[in-house]
Amino acid sequence: MSYIKTPHILVPAQDVDKSKWSVVACDQFTSQPHYWEDLSLAVGDSPSTLNLIFPEVYLEQDDAPQRIANIHATMRSYLNGGMFESLREFVLVDRTLSDGKHRIGLMVAIDLETYEYTPDSAALIRATEKTVVSRIPARIEIRRNACIEVPHIMLLMDDRDDSVLGPLMAKRDTLQRLYDFDLNMNGGHVCGYVADDPDRIKAAVVRLLDPQVLRAKYGDAERPVLFAVGDGNHSLASAKECWNQIKTALSAAEQQRHPARYALCELVNLHDTSLVFQPIHRVVMGADREFIDWLRTRMSGDSSVRLVWRAEEFTVQASSSPSDAIADLQKAIDDYCRAHREIAVDYIHGEDNLLEVAREKDAIAIFMPTIDKNSLFDYVRRRGVLPRKSFSMGNAEDKRYYYEAKKIKW
Repeated sequence: MSYIKTPHILVPAQDVDKSKWSVVACDQFTSQPHYWEDLSLAVGDSPSTLNLIFPEVYLEQDDAPQRIANIHATMRSYLNGGMFESLREFVLVDRTLSDGKHRIGLMVAIDLETYEYTPDSAALIRATEKTVVSRIPARIEIRRNACIEVPHIMLLMDDRDDSVLGPLMAKRDTLQRLYDFDLNMNGGHVCGYVADDPDRIKAAVVRLLDPQVLRAKYGDAERPVLFAVGDGNHSLASAKECWNQIKTALSAAEQQRHPARYALCELVNLHDTSLVFQPIHRVVMGADREFIDWLRTRMSGDSSVRLVWRAEEFTVQASSSPSDAIADLQKAIDDYCRAHREIAVDYIHGEDNLLEVAREKDAIAIFMPTIDKNSLFDYVRRRGVLPRKSFSMGNAEDKRYYYEAKKIKW
């Protein structure tokens, strides 16, 4: 079994302005509508993946049904109007980040039958963070009648020898270049190449599950994890739920070849030197000093976390284990919110963005701890998912930009 499939990818036609086509993931800048307003002005009337996604900043607005209808109509228009070129290849992605480092990925199709997002799952592809089930229905509503997907999902692999992507990078200059352009809104630069030798790639992925390799990394080969979701967990969970609904009406043979069974993702090595885990901070809106005092009664430990409210700094004791501290903080926040329905919480990438939102909303900024990425796979393998929004792979501007698409309907 290869576990990954060579994807049937759709890329924008040559005459499409790539810098306007490609936009950042929909779950970024959720408390900063001005980002999306500026992006919309920059894109203008040009063909763009902005017209194929639903930025989460707008999810609570009354025009959601019309937005979804427009997304579906635009998808059909793009698909039937010659907006795409088609290829069946793995694609090597070289992303230059805001700090100048390069993040290397590979566009693959994964079988949704090998993925689960439930906390006690033993699937080969697993969520790393708790899935907020209430966030799935809106995404399912978008996907249910969608004819294509444009993913921002990033999967991580614990490939310490760089056996999957390393050989491709070593011969990158000999590969066919598909695209090469600057990303908008300070997103850096991205290049894409046709990744040849698909059989070698699949074989290298299979070797990651070799019991001897697993024992060398973790001490045993129990509950192996092939890929862990780094970004886009709720999008992948929605794809899984839609597939579960679709397959009930299909024969066994039809299930094997239906395009919705396979999700397009970017595969990234956990040990890529550019990949730095960063915290996802919390901003608590509608709260005041009472919340800070209450939080201090609920938290303990030999470390601390920093809070800012109205330019004044506070500290709260917390565990020195980042994962435990995050779990304790999230539980305390959730408990307080249940007792105070007027309180709202948002999740913010980057300290500057956190302080900006806190100032604008007269909210409390909570600076969250940072998880050690090298412990991620062993944690998921042994203990299951982390609390939701426990970590981020880079700043908001460094998140995956939409570019490639894939058909998900016959």
